[in-house]
Amino acid sequence: MNGLKETAVIWSAECQRTLRSTRVLALLGLYSLFSLLVFVVAAFLRSFVQQMTQSGMMTVPSEGIPLAVVVVFFFSLFFLPLYVALMGFDQVSGEVGPRSIRYLTVRARRSSVLWGKLLAQATVLLSLVFALDLGLCVYAWASTPGFGLADFGGSLLRFWLASAVFSFAFLSLTSLCSCVTTSPPVSLILNLAVLMFSAVLWMTALADEDNPVRYLRFLSPLKYALELLDPALRTAAISVAAYAAFTLLFLGSALTALRTRDL
Repeated sequence: MNGLKETAVIWSAECQRTLRSTRVLALLGLYSLFSLLVFVVAAFLRSFVQQMTQSGMMTVPSEGIPLAVVVVFFFSLFFLPLYVALMGFDQVSGEVGPRSIRYLTVRARRSSVLWGKLLAQATVLLSLVFALDLGLCVYAWASTPGFGLADFGGSLLRFWLASAVFSFAFLSLTSLCSCVTTSPPVSLILNLAVLMFSAVLWMTALADEDNPVRYLRFLSPLKYALELLDPALRTAAISVAAYAAFTLLFLGSALTALRTRDL
């Protein structure tokens, strides 16, 4: 019970600090503007989007949802890892360098410190994602005949849950990078390097069909993003399981690193 109380106190304090951060507020605006830009571009590229859908590169979760809405969702989803890295790269490393984390770990468990900081950033991030998904569903409701209340609620829930599953894995990755480094700049560089490496692994899918290098794409968290909204329940469940595995791997490693390192 003490661990839960410690986590709750740290979560509350970190939420307030995050919402007061000018960097986070600037990133919130940047993320919103990026999503709006993608939406405008997608509205003018409907024929291109239809070709992607017909070729199987993109899956529309429901025929009643405008393609522009689906495009904005997926493109904003792929922007989330960068946003998460920029928002939380100093999550732990920002206090390790000046040794201020010592005053915190004297009063709370190290695991509670990590959980509190992680959940605070998840709260801010998922609130933003919910607002964006809500806007997309409102647009779909206003522009699509037959898009009723049930479609609105179901689409909003699917979009938000998919974003939550996807982003929590990368939040855990950011925590891991912040726990194994001693300064925020190094943490950010490491995080961006891992994201770039993940993108490289994902791009191996473009290799020839008989090239074994193509199997490396399954090691990239990005590979499973486009399947989160797949109409086939089995395919979507596999993607969710993959992100759960990545989350456990990153978060478990972060907890181990924080517990064993000298602070």
